Amino acid sequence: MDKNTIIGFVLIAVVLIGFSWFNQPSAEQIEAQRKEDSIAAVIKENAIKKQQAEAEARKAKADSVAKGDTTSLFFPALNGTNQEIVLKNDKVELTFDTKGGTISKALIKNFEDRDNNMGVILFDQKTQQMNFMLAGKQDNIITQDLYFTPSNVSDSTVTMTAEAGNGGSIVFDYRLGKDYLLHFSLTANGLAGVFAPNYKEMDIEWNDLARQQEKGFTFENRYTSVTYKEKLGGTDYLNETSEKIDEKIEETLDWVAFKNQFFSAALIAKDDFRGGSLLTSIPQEKGSGFLKQFNAKLKTAFDPTGAQPSEFEMYIGPNDFRLIKDVEQQSEFGKDLDLEQLVNLGWWLVRWINRWFTIYVFDWLTSWGFSMGIVLILITLLLKVITFPMVKKSYMSSAKMRVLKPKLDEATKEYNKPEDAMKKQQAMMQMYSQYGVSPLGGCLPMLIQFPIWMAMFFFVPNAIQLRRESFMWMDDLSTYDPIIEWGTNIWGIGDHLSLTCILFCVANVLYSYMTMRQQKDQMVGTQAEQMKMMQWMMYLMPIMFFFMFNDYSSGLNFYYFISLFFSAAIMWTLRKTTNDEKLLAILEAKYKENKNNPTKKTSGLASRLAAMQKQAEELQRQRQNQKK
Repeated sequence: MDKNTIIGFVLIAVVLIGFSWFNQPSAEQIEAQRKEDSIAAVIKENAIKKQQAEAEARKAKADSVAKGDTTSLFFPALNGTNQEIVLKNDKVELTFDTKGGTISKALIKNFEDRDNNMGVILFDQKTQQMNFMLAGKQDNIITQDLYFTPSNVSDSTVTMTAEAGNGGSIVFDYRLGKDYLLHFSLTANGLAGVFAPNYKEMDIEWNDLARQQEKGFTFENRYTSVTYKEKLGGTDYLNETSEKIDEKIEETLDWVAFKNQFFSAALIAKDDFRGGSLLTSIPQEKGSGFLKQFNAKLKTAFDPTGAQPSEFEMYIGPNDFRLIKDVEQQSEFGKDLDLEQLVNLGWWLVRWINRWFTIYVFDWLTSWGFSMGIVLILITLLLKVITFPMVKKSYMSSAKMRVLKPKLDEATKEYNKPEDAMKKQQAMMQMYSQYGVSPLGGCLPMLIQFPIWMAMFFFVPNAIQLRRESFMWMDDLSTYDPIIEWGTNIWGIGDHLSLTCILFCVANVLYSYMTMRQQKDQMVGTQAEQMKMMQWMMYLMPIMFFFMFNDYSSGLNFYYFISLFFSAAIMWTLRKTTNDEKLLAILEAKYKENKNNPTKKTSGLASRLAAMQKQAEELQRQRQNQKK
C-alpha cells in the first residue's frame, strides 16, 4: 500500500469521524429525547392502567348483575356461559365466542406453522380481541361484556344476538365467503331512544399480539407492521423497527391490517374509518414467541335506529399478491381496496418491475412445476439474457479503453504535473472522441443491474411461494440457512452463520476482483492510483453485506450468489472472445475516418472539458495581469 493510498484512508477516516462528531446530538437534544422517552413511557403506563381500570369496571358491573342488579340496559346479556361457534371452508377456520360475539381465533389451512404442524394460527382468544363500543345516554354498551345467543348456525353463517332489558338487541351477522373473506354487520334493534339524537358513530378497539410464525425473528419482524389504506390516497404503515404508541392518523381510512411477513388480518369498513384513528405498534422481545403488540382504535358510522347496519369485511389469509387481488373481487363494498399492497413490492420503479415483470415470469415458471430453487435460477438466467446486449455494449466500451491505454499513456505523458491535470483529462477525452469511445459506457452494467437487484430484494422475501420450500441444503428458502448456531445473540451477526450469505459475499469478492482488474487495465496516470483506493473499498463491501444479509432469507442470498456467478461467467467469456488486435484495428479505422472528416464534432464531455480548460486558462491569465 503506497503513501497516497494510506493518506486517502486517513482522510476518509477523518471525514467519517468528523461527520459522526458533527452529527452527534447536543446536550439539549439528548435532554429532549430523554423527556420524549419519559413521556412515551408515561403514556404507555397510563394506557395499561386505563385498560386495567376498564377491565375492573366491567368485572364489577358483571358482579353487580350477578347479585341481582338490573340497572344496566343489557342486564339479561351480562350473565351466561361462553360457547364457541366455528365457521370454516377449505381455506380457513374461524372461531367465534358467544361472550363478546366476535371472532376469537383464526386458523389458516394448507400452510405449515413454525413447528411444521399443518395449519397456521394467526391469532387466538389469548392474544386478540375485537370490541365494539356504543355510547348511550345513560349507559355504555361494550360488546366484550355481553353474552350473545347464536342462531342461523352453519359452516358459513352465524347470527349472534345480545338481548337488552327493553326488548331491543345488538345483532352480529357473519357470513364466510369461499376463500379468505369474512362479511359481517352490526345492527342495533329497538335501541333508538338509548342514544343521543346526534349520535352517528361507534368506536372499535382491536388488539393483537402478533405471533412469530417463521424461524427468523429479526427478519420476520422487518415485515410485520400495522398497515392501513387511506381513502383518498395510498397505503402506509407504522415503522416496523420503532415503538409507536397511539399514533394519530387524521386521514379517513378504508381498512387497517395487522400484517405479518406472510399472513395478514385486515378489517375493512363499508362506511370508512373516520379520521383520528389511533394505531399502536410495540416491538416484543426475541424469544417471547411474539413479534409486536398491535392496537387500533377506530371510529365508523353507526345508525341508532337500526335501519342501516354497520357493515364490515375481514381478509384473513396469506400475503399472496395474485390471491389477494382475486379475493378482493369478492368484496361487496365497491371500493378500490388495493389490498395487494399488503405484499411489499418496493418503491415505485422497483414495484413497477415486480408488478409487471417479476410476478408474471415467476408465475409462468412455477406453472411448469419447477422447484422454487430452479425457478430462482431460471429467473436469473432470463434476466441475464435480457440485459446481455447492454452488458456486452458496456463491456466493449471498457475493452476499447483498455486497448487504447498504451496510446493514451504516450499521448498524455507530457501532462504529469499536478497543474496539468485538466489538460491531461482534456487530451484523453479528445482521443476518446476521435476513436469513437465513450468513457462512461463502463458504468452501464451497475446502472442496469441495480434496479433489478433492488426488485428482487423486495420480491423474494415477500414471495410466500418460497415459504417452507427446500432446495439443495436449504430447508426453507424464506429464511436463513445456518451452518452453525450458538443460541446467543451477537451484535451485528445474530446467533448463526448463513451459508448462502457466505457464498454471496465470497462471490462478491471474486466479482469485484474481476471488475477492478478490468478497470485497472484501462486507467491512465492518476486514475490508476485512485483505483487502488476504490479497490480496497470494493473489497470492504462484501463485509458490509455479510452483516446486512446474514439474517436475510436464503432464497435472496442464493439469487444474489447465482446472479454474481453468471455475471462473472459472462465477463470471463467476453474477455476470452474479444480479440484486442482486431478491436484496435477497428478503432484505428474509426480514427482515420474522423480525422478525414473535419466537420466531425468532439463528444459532449470532451467539449465541456475543453470549455472548462479555456475558462481556467483565462482566469489564470487575468490573475497574472493583476499581479503586473
